[in-house]
Amino acid sequence: MNKERLLQVILAPLTSEKTVNLADQSNQFVFRVLKNATKPEIAAAIALLFEVDVQAVRTLNVRGKKKRTGQRSDWKKAYVRIKAGQDIKFAEEV
Repeated sequence: MNKERLLQVILAPLTSEKTVNLADQSNQFVFRVLKNATKPEIAAAIALLFEVDVQAVRTLNVRGKKKRTGQRSDWKKAYVRIKAGQDIKFAEEV
């Protein structure tokens, strides 16, 4: 896989109360990814960016909400499970 493509696959981490609980309980992290990203690409991108071993990747296509002013874009999110004992730090603690 092309390294440049892998660096573009992950758009942003999703942080909410639900995703923090997932990270604590089952070592899963949630990311917003490109709509055309595949599971092997997502796993390789996470391994490259955060230097962790990926066990499984589940993806979900999210439909955009209809609003009064139009419709929001559809997007894709990925649930990534990493090996036990490893962790992903999004921000360094001071």
